This record gives sequence, structure tokens and C-alpha cells, in this order.
Amino acid sequence: MAILARGDVLESHDGYYLWNYIPSEPAAGIFAALFLIATAAHGYKVWTTKAKFCYAFTIGCFLEFVGYCARASAHNKTGKLMPYIIQNFFILVSPALFAASIYMTLGRIIRSIGAEKYSVIRVNWLTKTFVCGDILSFMVQGGSAGLMFSASTVKMGEAMVVGGLFIQIVMFGLFALTAVIFQSRLRKNPTPASYSADIPWKQSLHMLYAVSALIMVRSIFRVVEYLMGQGGYPLKHEWTLYIFDSVLMFAVTVIFYFRYPNELERGVDRDSANVQMVPQEVYSKV
Repeated sequence: MAILARGDVLESHDGYYLWNYIPSEPAAGIFAALFLIATAAHGYKVWTTKAKFCYAFTIGCFLEFVGYCARASAHNKTGKLMPYIIQNFFILVSPALFAASIYMTLGRIIRSIGAEKYSVIRVNWLTKTFVCGDILSFMVQGGSAGLMFSASTVKMGEAMVVGGLFIQIVMFGLFALTAVIFQSRLRKNPTPASYSADIPWKQSLHMLYAVSALIMVRSIFRVVEYLMGQGGYPLKHEWTLYIFDSVLMFAVTVIFYFRYPNELERGVDRDSANVQMVPQEVYSKV
């Protein structure tokens, strides 16, 4: 065991220190409570709206909750392996589940206003392409979980985490580019359904930009964190995790909740939609 500057005792696991500090129980408890609320709120939304493509997002909220519960329990168990693995794995991979629902939302936006011809990738392949990349990112990051608790394998585990996060960053970058090109093409030649006040596609698209940016920032932070390694500043100072991961991911759950994309389903059946036509100048001002 090691004695920290404040007199706290840091326990080791078979001679290897899983933590560089004593994890804060109050901070982890606060975010466990916040993500429990997010899980309940999104669970209620997905149940009442029947937006099945948002199930992954709700599961992501739940994994965040479990992760922070495990982190809180590690406060006086820094030598215990299971709390460390659970919190490390669940907090790390939860955004990949958020991303799955985010990717599926773009395809629904495009279909809701009959703008399939403006998508860089065929809409039938759009969701599959990004979700497959997301699954790959999830699997690579998840595979690192069993390698992060031994001095002999921690470097390999860190490399796998960085690789998975790079995949996530690349996929989000391509996703954002796809969305921007789509919106640019649509702005030049709006479809009739894009004028409908009943389809909140613009709000949903802006929501996608916001949550994608937050997840991108978080992923970049995580890459820097693991590239710097166990001796780096981020892994030695707990506040960096809460500012650049916890706060950002909770913000993602709040934004997604208040701009929930369930109403996009209305526009998928465009033949029955009552579309109100307005001049193009109105669109350009929105």
C-alpha cells in the first residue's frame, strides 16, 4: 500500500496500483444519481414514444449509472479488482451506445423529409455503416477491460483503448461531414416535406451537431489521457475525468432528451403527411 499526500491509504492489487488517487465517493455518487435520473427519463421516453432506435441510448445511460456506482464503491476498495474493471469499462464504452442512436437519427431525419437523394451515403446503408463502425469501436475498447489491471499488460490495454477511441473519432468526423453535406444540399434545393411545421427535422439536426461535438471532445480527451499513460496528468488528477467526460456525457443525455427524435417518425409516411408549403425565403431564414 501507499500513503498519499493527504494521509489516505492507497491499496494495491497484487503489487500493482490500479488507481493513482482515492476516487471521490461524493462525486461518483452525484453522477450515479444523475445518470439514474437520465436512465429513468429516457426509459420513459422510449417506452411512451415507441422510438425503438433509442433503446441503445437508454442502455448507455444505465451503464453510466452502474459505472459511477462502481466508482463510488471503490473509494475504500482501491485494491479490489472488480469495482475498478466495472467503472473503467462501463464509463468508457457508454458513449458508443449513445452514438448508435445518434447515427440512426440522421437516417430518420433524411427519410422524414424525403431527402434521400441528398445523402452522400445511400440511406439504406447510412445507419449500417456508422453503427458497424460504432460496434467495432465498442468491441476494441471493451477488449481492453481485462488488460488494464496488470503492469505487464496495461500498455497493450491502453493501446486498445486509444485504437477504439480513434475509430470513434473518425466515425463521428465522417458522420458530421455527411450531415453537413446533406444540410447544404437540402438548403439549396428544399424538398416539399422540409417545409412542414409538423416535422422538427431542423431541431433534430442541430441536436445531432451538439451531442456529436460533445462526444467528440470527450473522445479526444480520452485519447490524450491514455496516450499520456499512467504517469500522465489526467490519470493522476480525478477532476479531469469529471470535467471532460462525466459533465459532457450528462449534457448529451439532457440535450437528447429535450430534442427527442421520436417525432421524425411522422414524416416517414410522407404520402399521408399534410405538408404546408411556404416560400423558400422562409427556409433560408431559419
